[in-house]
Amino acid sequence: MEEVEWLAERFEEHRGHLRAVAYRMLGSLHEADDAVQDAWLRLNRPGAGEIENLGGWLTTVVARICLNMLRARRVRTEDPIGVYVPDPLVAPDPAGGARQSEQPEQEVLLAESVGLALIIILDTLTPAERLTFVLHDMFGLPFDEIAPMVDRTPTAARQLASRARRRVRALGAPTPDADRIVQRRVVDAFFAAARGGDFDALVELLDPDIVLRADGGVTRPQATAVVRGAAAVARRALMFAQPTAAVRPALVNGAAGVVITLDDQPISLMGFTVAGERIAEIYAIVDPDRLSALDLASVTVEGRA
Repeated sequence: MEEVEWLAERFEEHRGHLRAVAYRMLGSLHEADDAVQDAWLRLNRPGAGEIENLGGWLTTVVARICLNMLRARRVRTEDPIGVYVPDPLVAPDPAGGARQSEQPEQEVLLAESVGLALIIILDTLTPAERLTFVLHDMFGLPFDEIAPMVDRTPTAARQLASRARRRVRALGAPTPDADRIVQRRVVDAFFAAARGGDFDALVELLDPDIVLRADGGVTRPQATAVVRGAAAVARRALMFAQPTAAVRPALVNGAAGVVITLDDQPISLMGFTVAGERIAEIYAIVDPDRLSALDLASVTVEGRA
């Protein structure tokens, strides 16, 4: 019993990092949690206390589990420009007046988060490419440790990562402004213009090549769309503006976002990429099923209207 308790404590020390690895590998919070739980089940067995480098062992195990999950998936056939909004990481935004999260595990996950655009791009890679790119380029694992996971030589694993890197660069997303206060100011102005019916102000806030992806799911298929160009996105913003809804600031994968509520119930989650003080990308989830599966309490309770 003492060994199990010791292992459990050690495992919890690594859980946030393991979730970050699994999330980048899978783009799904639910699947990431399943992978981490599976790693615990593999650890919780006799002799596990003899593992010298527990963090490295757990990272390898989680990566292998994720690789198998990716291989078992139905191959995603959508083009990366299609309607695909990955599971977002949501937290209160101090720049918007909300109190920071006090959950250490969530803080680790957010600190190691990447933008939704990169998650979409990663989803276009083969499972082996994704594993090598994530583990080497994002977490710094050497190729001689990665190679056995994908049944390759270190040289071949290096080539996989290089191929993945080229694709990521070719489909590269805009680099967001580093200052979250600037991001929040632009996002707040976007909603002020939408609520005020100011089309010209909206267009001015949007990058000419902006892309909006919205997932309405089965319940709201009419809301599912990919919209391109400042004028088209501005028209859609005016169409869907709800003056009676509350716009609550949030961090979505580390960038400015919002949770929109009506009668205290979330009706939309939106993430933004603000680049050059203009909005270059918008990701929206309006699918009630997906919204209900997200932990939005810290935002909807503490955020300001």
